Amino acid sequence: MTVSATRGNSGRWNAEGEAMCPHRLVLEHVTSRWGVLVLIELLDRPYRFSELRRAIGRVSEKMLTQTLQTLERDGLVHRDAKPVIPPRVDYSLTGLGREAAEQVRALAGWTEKRMADVLKAREAYDRART
Repeated sequence: MTVSATRGNSGRWNAEGEAMCPHRLVLEHVTSRWGVLVLIELLDRPYRFSELRRAIGRVSEKMLTQTLQTLERDGLVHRDAKPVIPPRVDYSLTGLGREAAEQVRALAGWTEKRMADVLKAREAYDRART
């Protein structure tokens, strides 16, 4: 079973898929393209939705909304809706989210630090294939 199979076309959670491999599903949420960026960005401070979208860049409103909802459901992100006009919603990390974000940031740092080695490995692989 693939992790992505845990969501149906309607976007509703498939409890059977979630029960079969819950840790894998959370890992996918934390390490997804937008999940990584959201977690790392929220390490610095809470953000309003539009601020977070600008800080991340190139993410659609729909995808950011889905990512935030998923991370909130997993207990990693806290959504604080304030009853003011205009409405204000802030997003921040929970304790669990901060722990995950620090791990993700370490991995991102490793990637940045070792990118030259990755590029060399890719070149060697490509040369061997041609």
